[in-house]
Amino acid sequence: MSWTEIVIEVPRQHAELLSDALMEAGALSVSVEDADEGTDAERALFGEPGMEPEQQAWERSRVIALAESDANHTALVETACTACALTHSEKKHSWPFSLREVAEQDWVRLTQSQFDPIHIGERIWVVPSWHAAPDPNALVLELDPGLAFGTGSHPTTRLCMEWLEKNAPLSCTVLDYGCGSGILAMVASKLGATTVHGVDIDPQAIESARYNAERNACAVDYFLPEEFGTTYPDQRYDFLLANILASPLKLMAPMLCGRLHKQGRIVLSGVLARQADEVIHAYQPFIQLAVWAEHEGWVALAGQSH
Repeated sequence: MSWTEIVIEVPRQHAELLSDALMEAGALSVSVEDADEGTDAERALFGEPGMEPEQQAWERSRVIALAESDANHTALVETACTACALTHSEKKHSWPFSLREVAEQDWVRLTQSQFDPIHIGERIWVVPSWHAAPDPNALVLELDPGLAFGTGSHPTTRLCMEWLEKNAPLSCTVLDYGCGSGILAMVASKLGATTVHGVDIDPQAIESARYNAERNACAVDYFLPEEFGTTYPDQRYDFLLANILASPLKLMAPMLCGRLHKQGRIVLSGVLARQADEVIHAYQPFIQLAVWAEHEGWVALAGQSH
């Protein structure tokens, strides 16, 4: 079986409607990209909570429909355009499109080849299941890319892992708030923490984190916020990790700091370097933070309660 991509560029207001119509007309799948990607006109689609664009679409969108190579591509596009009343001119022609052949691939092998083991800090390795650990004696986490954030490839995750390695929570209690894949909690567990809890608002992330912890023989308990609040309403921790985004970190400052023991240590990331001062200011009433390290424009902020 061979496939062809049908590529159509349309204004922002038509992208979603055309995508749905293409699927109804027989496309196998549809994706949308920024038609201005790689140019000065490229724009980010998503922002931080409370700062998102009004419309989640690019000004010029590239709609890409996957179809079988022997399908009638012209008829498919015409059917879709007619269904959503899209025409390119007063002559009622369909939107112009181009075709791209999709080469036969071993898609599983191709996808796996894009993810190599990641070396972090001095002795941490994050290794996909299809690779052997480069150093079996190192701190090794077996973790496949998946639905939950956190494989060690993002600068914010890397910064937090490096901080943990340099400030090992041996015989300490640890809370990972906004745990995603559970990677930071697992590192804390492997570095000798006695009690490790992870919290995330996404049920899929909790499911993924629990699977990853079991797979890596890490004693970590993961919770949705409601479950955590009910199970451990007054629990305080020696270490608190939160790799989220600047806006929610600022809003959660009282709650997060309230979860720290006296002399407890905190590390925050998901913060751009230009946002560091405002996050530090939000935590000022509770704890003194400072930039611990910066990587690729992101920072980790760390501090200790008194």
